[in-house]
Amino acid sequence: MTGLARRPRTAVVTITAGRESHLQRQREALGTGDVELHVVVDMTGSLRLPSALGAPPVVLISLVTPERALPLAAARNAGARAALDHGAELLVFLDVDCIPGPGSLARYTDAARRVPPATLMCGPVAYLPPPPPMGYPAPRELADLAEPHPGRPAPSPGRITVDDEHFELFWSLSFATTREDWHRFGGFCEQFAGYGAEDTDFALRAAKSGARLAWIGGAIAYHQYHPASRHDPGHVRELVANAHVFHRRHGFWPMDGWLSELDRAGVVRFDRARDTLRLLPGFGDQLQTLQPQ
Repeated sequence: MTGLARRPRTAVVTITAGRESHLQRQREALGTGDVELHVVVDMTGSLRLPSALGAPPVVLISLVTPERALPLAAARNAGARAALDHGAELLVFLDVDCIPGPGSLARYTDAARRVPPATLMCGPVAYLPPPPPMGYPAPRELADLAEPHPGRPAPSPGRITVDDEHFELFWSLSFATTREDWHRFGGFCEQFAGYGAEDTDFALRAAKSGARLAWIGGAIAYHQYHPASRHDPGHVRELVANAHVFHRRHGFWPMDGWLSELDRAGVVRFDRARDTLRLLPGFGDQLQTLQPQ
């Protein structure tokens, strides 16, 4: 038995905190008729929603918390609730800095009719270089600027590769799930605040509920360039705090590559043998060595 027998009512869910130019490019790319609704969750309380010719109707939600860390997990959950309240049957999550490629959303919609229940659908992601002086070209030309990330499956358009093992490769910046599966998986854990690990936690909990991954060929998202933020002192604090939340929930440390990088730079002490992770005094000064020049 496959997921949906007919074309579902599709909503894109996007969370944002100030990236209005990124949001505008995304909304312009949504004007293809493949999406019935766009839910935008603003985490600043000051978003000026950009206009975009032909873009789908938008539901704008404000979710501002007194904590310093952005409520990324809670914002995705709030966006999903709003989309479902408006009758969505398929949720496509796109981070604000992602531009869907031509036909990408239709690929997700088609896949929802072909995959079995309890499936997380993931499209390829390609990282764009900095935009040229005149800005990025039209979405149909972005393929000339970036290839899909080599570390994740990227089937050819129209193909679906089912995966029961590599849930650590799940990224929340572009994925889709049906209404029923969203409820089955339980949404994002709101113990995570700010940057890091909430998407891996979501995928592992989905796996424990019996989920499978499906890599959707052709459902590509183009990630717009911006400087890496994980070296910001505030984000490092969030990353370490979220790593501890994850460790308590799953018994091992996530984001091994990033934590090892920060350990080598003298920002954290990440000791696998002792199963410990902590920030080091003066870590902000050490972060300067990691900043791109």
